[in-house]
Amino acid sequence: MERFLSNAVNRIDTKGRVSVPAQFRSVLQLKGLSDLYALQAIDTAAIDTGGLDLLERYEARLAQDDPFLRSSDDMSFFCHGDGAFLKLDSAGRITVTDFIRDHTGITDHVAFVGRGHFFQMWEPEKFADYRTQVRARLLAQRNTGQVS
Repeated sequence: MERFLSNAVNRIDTKGRVSVPAQFRSVLQLKGLSDLYALQAIDTAAIDTGGLDLLERYEARLAQDDPFLRSSDDMSFFCHGDGAFLKLDSAGRITVTDFIRDHTGITDHVAFVGRGHFFQMWEPEKFADYRTQVRARLLAQRNTGQVS
């Protein structure tokens, strides 16, 4: 399956590396990826991570915009200025850089969360809180008939 599903929490080692969960590594391997594109999520304290296809989605949107519009400039800043490449080592680990730590608050553990065509990295307690909020919003929508 070529989708990032489920979630897992892994410990950061003494050298600042964390193992990407095996189920996510298998998706990366199927896609032939060792370099990952990552960007700081705009509405949460998470890092969105995937292959070049994730960056290409943002760039396709940019290509449709007038480059002189503020919204286009903002989108370019978001996907290029708030983005970085991460290298997956031969053991399936990535280094947890300041780029990741500063945006997420991650210290010693990383929660990896599948999002279909990409995955996110969270500080585990923030992920647990967000998960609770999402489930509450969905339940409220269901109870008002907005979601079946």
